[in-house]
Amino acid sequence: MGLLSIIRKVKSKERECRLLILGLDNAGKTTILKSFNGEDINTISPTLGFNIKTLEHRGYTLNCWDVGGQQTIRSYWRNYFESTDGVIWVVDSADTVRLGDCRRELLELMGQEKLAGASLMIFANKQDLRGAMSKDKIREVLGLDGVEFENRHWGIFGCSAVTGEGLLDGMDWMTEDISGRIFMLS
Repeated sequence: MGLLSIIRKVKSKERECRLLILGLDNAGKTTILKSFNGEDINTISPTLGFNIKTLEHRGYTLNCWDVGGQQTIRSYWRNYFESTDGVIWVVDSADTVRLGDCRRELLELMGQEKLAGASLMIFANKQDLRGAMSKDKIREVLGLDGVEFENRHWGIFGCSAVTGEGLLDGMDWMTEDISGRIFMLS
């Protein structure tokens, strides 16, 4: 029995996933996490380090690492890559000025060897705001149909952390994608 088979069997018993929530500052990472968990979202301040929340979803334990997105913190993201099953990339759909920065950071992130097998789910957040770009436009701007993403499991979902719209669809996709790769029977 190979190491990968042993790991799959152990993980299948645990049904536990490690998710890394990343994106530029003010994209709504913490708000999404709190909203999905049913917590109050009225008093959220910028994340200056990281938050860890453990959620139960569809029979899985999701260990969510929400890491700050300020430019000074981004160089530390690599410290959180180890054993990551899925990356949730949060985009501020209303911040058209920084979408180029968002694409650059995402491409650099997806080039990291430690994240090579991780599922990628993009939340096009703030769809409830006037002027927000659609998830299809964000898909185009981020270049998700390009060669950089052709060998990666990815999905994109429009959402609003404030209303909760789209959050369940995205998390359902993420758990299904990870379970299809990691928790399959050997």
